[in-house]
Amino acid sequence: MEDTVPGCFSFLRGRRAPLPAPQPSHAHADETTTGCCSFAPPSCEKQKLWPADDQLPGYSPGGYAFDEAATRTVEETIEGISAELRVLSLKIHGVDHPELAFKEKYAHDVLTEFMDSHGFAVTRHYLGLDTAWLATLTVGKGGRTLGFNSEMDSLPGIGHACGHNLIAIGGVAAAIGVATALKKHNLPGTVSLIGTPAEEGGGGKIILLEKGAYKDFAACLMIHPGPGPARSTGVGSSLAIERLEASFAGHTAHASAAPWEGRNALDAAFVSYAAISALRQQVKPSHRIHGVVEGRDWAANIIPDYAKMTYIIRAPTFQEVEALEPRLKACFEAGAHATATKVTFSAPTSMYDLFQNSALIAEYGRICSGRYGMTVSSAQEGAIGGSTDFGNVSYAVPGLHPAFSIPTVENGGNHTRLFADAAATPEAHEATLFAAKGIALAGLRVLLDKEFADLVMQDFKAGKPL
Repeated sequence: MEDTVPGCFSFLRGRRAPLPAPQPSHAHADETTTGCCSFAPPSCEKQKLWPADDQLPGYSPGGYAFDEAATRTVEETIEGISAELRVLSLKIHGVDHPELAFKEKYAHDVLTEFMDSHGFAVTRHYLGLDTAWLATLTVGKGGRTLGFNSEMDSLPGIGHACGHNLIAIGGVAAAIGVATALKKHNLPGTVSLIGTPAEEGGGGKIILLEKGAYKDFAACLMIHPGPGPARSTGVGSSLAIERLEASFAGHTAHASAAPWEGRNALDAAFVSYAAISALRQQVKPSHRIHGVVEGRDWAANIIPDYAKMTYIIRAPTFQEVEALEPRLKACFEAGAHATATKVTFSAPTSMYDLFQNSALIAEYGRICSGRYGMTVSSAQEGAIGGSTDFGNVSYAVPGLHPAFSIPTVENGGNHTRLFADAAATPEAHEATLFAAKGIALAGLRVLLDKEFADLVMQDFKAGKPL
């Protein structure tokens, strides 16, 4: 997840209770069917080998489905392209192609080629972003539009240490699975998969959101890997975040011959650093303030005339972040005042907490637990300790962004080289496909069931934080 730009999930805050078990599903026109449902999902433990499916408590093939025939089509389609998806994942993950924010040119090309080969209408370089893309498939007329996201970027120096290669194929799998079900059973609807660049530092989804990429979506879903027990998934919230840059301008002078002529920008940063350290004692345990100091043309015998501090505020909700911002700015201003330097602030970059949709949570939970024997955790235990630009999307349209576990080793969670290694394993690939099926089937119900789609939107409007 994004760890360099602007709460944890204290999710389900006063939200609607989970949906009651659904009634038997509707019938297709051509056949009759019967209805049958650092991330930290539950607990992060050292784990290398996962038990077989038949050794997992509660696992039973089949189980809940809103529409059994369409569900089987989604599952069979995703399973049928598993080998292709594995190759695609490793191409993106490979040492020659882990690309940084806004530089995902290879990932853009291989992903768009893949979607094009599976019958989607593909828009490359979407909405003016060189590495963004859109893949769309429509069946019939008058149906709703369901959105998915595929992330692609890696982290500097440690590659796909947040598993975006798995997120990429998770979105691809879900989109192709649902689109195939619509075509096979002649069900109206549109499936749109957006390739979203620069989650790690650039806020690509925020840019796309501002350009109107999500405006027609009835819902948007995506998945994210993390450490945790076998076959587990979490649907809690994430931390809201704001990134703020404070630049100090001073005056150079000879540090020995005439230091009184200088205005020390580095001292301004140090005074600010001390003030921020004092501030940390007076904020809530759920809040985070962290950052770095940078400079240019520094030398020990010159009074520095420039320093920059890049700091990040995190809190469970964006409202809490907004309340903390002026207190952080006051620390920078104190440093400038004490050293007779001038401080200027960049425009802050903000990411909202995840506003997970309760109706989608309930459907995803029924699918994952009832059909795949997965452990589903909500609220704090299923929260994401980092932040994501999908939070902003979830404030704009009904959204669901589950975390799912892949096998990791001790101290090998997100944003470590060990997690990059884990994201390339066959076990991680298998776990990704289960989570992809979960969001595909939850999204499919949005397209098939108007009453459910209305409930999703009602839940979104009723609990929307802003």
